[in-house]
Amino acid sequence: MRLGVKLNASPPSRDQLLRVAQLAEDVGYDSLWSSESYGMDAVSVLAMAGAVTRRVRLGTNIMQTAGRSPALTAMTALTLDLLSEGRFTLGMGVSGPQVVEGWHGQAFHHPLARTREYVAIVRQVIARESRTEFHGDYYDVPYSGADATGLGKPLKAMLAGRPNIPLLLAGMGPRNVELAASIADGLILAFIDPEQIVRLYGDALAAAPGGFEIVYTPDVVIGEDLESCRNAVRPRLALYIGGMGARGSNFYTSLFARLGFAEESRRIQEAFLDGRVAEAESHVSNEMVDRVALVGPVSRVKEQLSRWARTPLTTLVVNSTDPRVLETMAELVA
Repeated sequence: MRLGVKLNASPPSRDQLLRVAQLAEDVGYDSLWSSESYGMDAVSVLAMAGAVTRRVRLGTNIMQTAGRSPALTAMTALTLDLLSEGRFTLGMGVSGPQVVEGWHGQAFHHPLARTREYVAIVRQVIARESRTEFHGDYYDVPYSGADATGLGKPLKAMLAGRPNIPLLLAGMGPRNVELAASIADGLILAFIDPEQIVRLYGDALAAAPGGFEIVYTPDVVIGEDLESCRNAVRPRLALYIGGMGARGSNFYTSLFARLGFAEESRRIQEAFLDGRVAEAESHVSNEMVDRVALVGPVSRVKEQLSRWARTPLTTLVVNSTDPRVLETMAELVA
């Protein structure tokens, strides 16, 4: 199991970002990752990190497809991969309706079919085997609609790079995971009990190719007071389960229900959406935290890691920028 670190676990200052990136490389981390929702973008963070490192992989976890055309995503991947001398991994995902419609101003319909077309165009641009041309149900390149000028023509990327830049897809439901296994080089999971990966996604992953990467980003809080460590995780779980969606339409609420926490998830969502945030956090049980995060004294985290090492996970991305946590995790995994 390889070890990565999420650079923007919290909005970093420039100096903090550079220190964390350099520390991770110095103590043996395999990869650096950045994410985006409707705050920091994922690309700028990795560009800075890539400038002060030489070995570690650089991955997006994730780039939102709604925020970029397929061609722009491919251009960005080619650029980052070239400037980092072949270290870039492209992690993509559709996000959810709250962000896609509320932030990017696009309709959230048919995400699986859209993703399939999106990936096909990205692959075509990066491969540069021919001029890029794709006419599907959702993407039309060159554009040929009734209001087209007629001047558009198929183009080939001016930048030639690695034709096989790794492409990972985010997924929470079995159909998303099945899609990743069929068209991507890896899968990015959210809030998963590693010991339930096979139960939830075993059939969906059956067609995955050799070397398929499975990435998970758990909160990691290390300290002698177990309850304090758990309490540090509860607000984030309550936010996602309770607030990252609407009643009846929240992917995270549904995910935790599939993990065995249906009643807890219902209470968390009801309290959060009613504005009772502290109560929502109180409904995040110890077991919920322990299943999806690494918390507590070093000896306890070591024991948890030994369980996780026996799962299909290939890359564990530490959701912390605390230098002491990063150094301790490097020692435990080594």
